[in-house]
Amino acid sequence: MSDATTAPRRLEPGDEAPAFTLPDADGNEVSLSDFRGRKVVVYFYPAASTPGCTKQACDFRDNLAELDEAGLAVVGVSPDKPAKLAAFRDNQNLNFPLLSDPEKSTLTAWGAFGEKKMYGKTVQGVIRSTFLVDEEGRIEVAQYNVRATGHVAKLRRDLKV
Repeated sequence: MSDATTAPRRLEPGDEAPAFTLPDADGNEVSLSDFRGRKVVVYFYPAASTPGCTKQACDFRDNLAELDEAGLAVVGVSPDKPAKLAAFRDNQNLNFPLLSDPEKSTLTAWGAFGEKKMYGKTVQGVIRSTFLVDEEGRIEVAQYNVRATGHVAKLRRDLKV
């Protein structure tokens, strides 16, 4: 069995968050290290402008003030190209960075790309995942296979935000 078909390594609390530098919707580079000294929610989603991903992004948008007040930044990552992310951001009035990882290297490093079940079949794809990275760059919370709907409310309950 090749590495391409094996389950990805999953991050766990206490692990160092894999570094990344990716272009945002405007082509500007954003690095995980830009958030050093602040907690950041990094979430991975399959595709901009699809129903589930739109619901999840809008939930983050609608809860951003409370998350920000609690000291949490938010950043979304998908394999979409910056132009598609810009259209998604503008269409949905999203108020946090969306990052582009078309090579899926960051998705893979975070365990958010690999084998998953979809409609009863095993496929390769983005595993909808959410992480809380602490001020020092370590994983505080790692959630894989999250649901698009209701996820932000659950995250807020879990984090007491």
